[in-house]
Amino acid sequence: MCGIIGYCSNNGHASSIIFEGLKRMEYRGYDSSGIAMISRDKLIVKKGVGTLDEVNAKYKLDKVPGHLGIGHTRWATHGGVTGPNTHPHCDCSNQIAVIHNGIIDNYQELRDELLKKGHHFISETDTEVIPHKLEDEMKKGRSLEDAVLAVAPRLRGSYAFLAICTKEPDRIVGTRKGSPLVIGLGPHKAFAASDSMALAGQIDQLYMLGEAEIAVLTPDKTTFFDATGKEIHKKATKPAMEWNESDKGDYPYFMLKEIMEQPKTLMAASQQDKELFISVAMDILRADQVIVTACGSSRYAALVGRYLFSSIGKKFCEVVMASEFQYFADSLGKNTLVIAVSQSGETLDVIDGVKLARQSGAKIVSIVNRPQSLLGELSHHVIYLNCGPEIGVCATKSFLNQLAVFYLLSFSMVHSFDMAADNIRKVSKQVAKVIEWNREGIGRIADLYYKSSDCYYIARGINFAIASEGSMRKR
Repeated sequence: MCGIIGYCSNNGHASSIIFEGLKRMEYRGYDSSGIAMISRDKLIVKKGVGTLDEVNAKYKLDKVPGHLGIGHTRWATHGGVTGPNTHPHCDCSNQIAVIHNGIIDNYQELRDELLKKGHHFISETDTEVIPHKLEDEMKKGRSLEDAVLAVAPRLRGSYAFLAICTKEPDRIVGTRKGSPLVIGLGPHKAFAASDSMALAGQIDQLYMLGEAEIAVLTPDKTTFFDATGKEIHKKATKPAMEWNESDKGDYPYFMLKEIMEQPKTLMAASQQDKELFISVAMDILRADQVIVTACGSSRYAALVGRYLFSSIGKKFCEVVMASEFQYFADSLGKNTLVIAVSQSGETLDVIDGVKLARQSGAKIVSIVNRPQSLLGELSHHVIYLNCGPEIGVCATKSFLNQLAVFYLLSFSMVHSFDMAADNIRKVSKQVAKVIEWNREGIGRIADLYYKSSDCYYIARGINFAIASEGSMRKR
């Protein structure tokens, strides 16, 4: 997934804050980055291929003047990793700039229409059709907000995009469909981002933008509209304080920091709502069929959960890889319980499967780490991992806490939640000891084997999933 962020304030140093927001989203992976700023009613775009630090060293992204702008980190889909394909993308007049997360399925059709009208394209991306479509609408006399309202319904696929225009230099307009976009507000400043992590420490109000909704951001006022252009009022939430902690501290790497945090976060996993767990456990036992859908590390945690459900709760469930879930949708019904597992709550394959399950009348329970997620919005019940932010690409504390949640659910089926929670608290102390005891030895083993071309992980039963997770991380 790409990372997008927009920021406007009454302060003229917006680019440095946008750059810091992009840095907070580096963990999502990317191959290029860029910023567009409005300064003295002119559009300034700086972008390039490479890491954020490399692009910043060459183009000084954090020094671009202006009080309002948008920033992007790209993971290439349509078009290769080149400078012209890097976001932001502009219209023919260089007055509109757009950044986008998602995939526009009908971009070729729209591109052909625009080429016939005389528009000039400089990239191979699907995104570039958006600023050109906005340009056409604004030539009709529409505002940027009305242009977005007119263009968004013509885009097929998934998207979250932000647009700025020199004709309206005080505002950012954003919308979404199938991809996340959050809005954050602070005193005389407003943000929009694909990831609330980008806004850590900057805001005191947080909003999840709904499907097809429009947000118009200015430094002193943010307004929300539905897909018809009718103003709507949304309820703000307070950003979780622990999600402000996104620095490495004294550790050289985020992954090492997060490994060392496992005893603390495992303790936090035990601090769950007992009534919620008992309620979900009873739903599991009553359901005709229970299906867990996940991918990657979350799927391996779910495979451990399947063993626990069977051996402790005496309930069989099936684990289906999220990308395959759609092929089993015909067998779902109102007596199906779907447990969707995703650390971020934004995994597209999981979300698409959950939407199908809801259409079939199934009940949805999600297990997520990140607050304010799309998956959480789609679920009847949400269980949080209580990990705090996990920046490292490899799952560490989130995988461990997913195991803890499945453990608690299994024992809740036999009315032993309190015992299970107490066991997890005891285990958290043992995990701390294991980390300390093995710290030097693990380092020596890693030095010995990290260049090996082949590693074999051998296990059976409940440990098969643990071995599979280890094997995936070696790859």
